[in-house]
Amino acid sequence: MRVALMVEGQNGLTWERWRHILRLAERLRFPSVFRSDHYFTGPVATSQQDSLECFLSFVMAAEETSDLRFGPMVTPVTFRRPVDVGRMAAQIDQLSGGRFVMGLGAGWNQPEHDAYGLNFPPTRERFDRLEEAINLMQALWQSGPSSYQGRYYQLDGADCQPIPAVGRPPILIGGGGERRTIPMAAKYAVEWNCVSLTPAAYAHKRDVLARACEAIDRDPDEIEHSMMMFHAVGPPELVEAGGRFAQTVFGRPGHALGDCLTECRSMGRLVGGADEGVDALGKLTEAGVAEVQFQHFMFDREDVPEFLARDVAPQVADIAIGSHA
Repeated sequence: MRVALMVEGQNGLTWERWRHILRLAERLRFPSVFRSDHYFTGPVATSQQDSLECFLSFVMAAEETSDLRFGPMVTPVTFRRPVDVGRMAAQIDQLSGGRFVMGLGAGWNQPEHDAYGLNFPPTRERFDRLEEAINLMQALWQSGPSSYQGRYYQLDGADCQPIPAVGRPPILIGGGGERRTIPMAAKYAVEWNCVSLTPAAYAHKRDVLARACEAIDRDPDEIEHSMMMFHAVGPPELVEAGGRFAQTVFGRPGHALGDCLTECRSMGRLVGGADEGVDALGKLTEAGVAEVQFQHFMFDREDVPEFLARDVAPQVADIAIGSHA
């Protein structure tokens, strides 16, 4: 099991904070730092704050670090033309020496699209566009001129130079939808990511993915499993701070802190100290999760990342990933 970080870039992320987080993550030897690709989430009138453009921030990640893998968790297909995303991904992967992960999703936050004048098609069309975008990018990343004719996106003799190394960038598909998202991960993904699931709920989704792989004659063990995790972890003071943040983020300002933390636990969010964290991560590892990306939401504090790196990561590093069967 690998313990990593995930940053919500729309929640007050500045260049100074992003540079600090990257250097902190490298110093603490986290294997990965992912970040969201949003302009804002939540009500349009109250939720807009500092938010770094995702792909610009990855240039800094490539330059400021030497070992971290990084990428979006995840880029909505609705934000940018796939040809632009594909070109940026190829060049950032080259700049970083092959450490970029192309996380992709269909998009979900309509108020964000409305505020920025972005088209927000119905669900079916967004997933159709996502599949076309993947096919277009994979064509673009091949050597020589490439063409692609889809309903929504096209290429005609495009030669994407500089091209990435063969097989790169790897595609990560994020989400737990059983009708479109998981089958798409089975078909295209090197890594599948889900969000804060209990071991039982994760095992169900894992089995759905395995069946989707079998339906197209793909070995499910070819796909690495990761999980983005909301949490309130550490000594009691940090658990309380995480709980207070959860009350704000999940709309529970009038609820008792203990009730909020209990609700978080029931939803698969990690709550507690080192023993609780190691136990929970051990169960997820045995069920098949290779990496958990903990959301780092208190940007100006180092104590939670330091706790994870010191008290949790070493204890779960050697737990064997369980069978996907």
